[in-house]
Formats: sequence, structure tokens, C-alpha cells
Amino acid sequence: MDSIDLKIIDALKENSRASTSEISRRVSLSIPAVAERIRKLEEADVIEKYTIKVNRDKINFKLLAFIFVNIDKTENIDEFRKSIVQYNSVLECHHVAGEYDYLLKVLVEDTKALEDFVSHTLKKIKGVSKSNTIITLSSLKENINI
Repeated sequence: MDSIDLKIIDALKENSRASTSEISRRVSLSIPAVAERIRKLEEADVIEKYTIKVNRDKINFKLLAFIFVNIDKTENIDEFRKSIVQYNSVLECHHVAGEYDYLLKVLVEDTKALEDFVSHTLKKIKGVSKSNTIITLSSLKENINI
């Protein structure tokens, strides 16, 4: 990867629907050269997928929470991992160092939906021994990538 590849990636991060022609003007490279570079970035899994950022308020998913989770025994980790990634409300799941084992980023409609997720979904997963939920009041900065 070189500086042109990084510029192409920046352009796609700003608008994943940008045309090859738009990107070529931005990075001062021919359209076929840009298309080839994008193809190589995709093949090398530098670009994993194209996506959109949805305005959560406009689709009535207004409550963003971070939930720290502890698993009681090592033998329950695999089941937790397989289970937790199945839920659409879990945007992210990170294995972390420190007091807790996992950090979840969860998006739900409201406090009732959060209560339901914590009480009837998360705590029913075998091995979940402790959780700590933090509700986000507002998000000042939230990027998908660097």
C-alpha cells in the first residue's frame, strides 16, 4: 500500500458509492488504474465490505448502550461467543482486558428494549455471571474506521 491507496481508501470511507471517475479525479490517477487498485485492495481484504451509516434517530433506535460482561468459566466462552453475535441489537462485541471479559455495543429502541435484552437475552446465555450497563447520553464522535 502506498499514499495513493490510502487516498482511495479515504475517498471510499467518505462515500462508499463514489464512482471510480470521482476517485480518479481526487487522486490524480486514471480510471482503470483506480479500478485496479480498488480490486487489489478488495482481494487483499484491506477493504472488507461496503456499508452505510444510518441515522439511528430516524429509524427509532435511540438508545445506545455499552455493556460489560463477565463469563463465569472458560468452558462457557465458546457458547457465549456463538450466541452473542446472533443478535442484531449487538453492534459490536470485543474481548477485553481488565475487570470484565467482554464489551458489547448495543443499539435498541428504548429503555424497555434494553431491559428486555439484558434480562431476557444476555443473562440467559450460559456462563454470563455479571454485567454492567452504561447508557450513552450523546455521541460526540463515532467513526467506523480510522
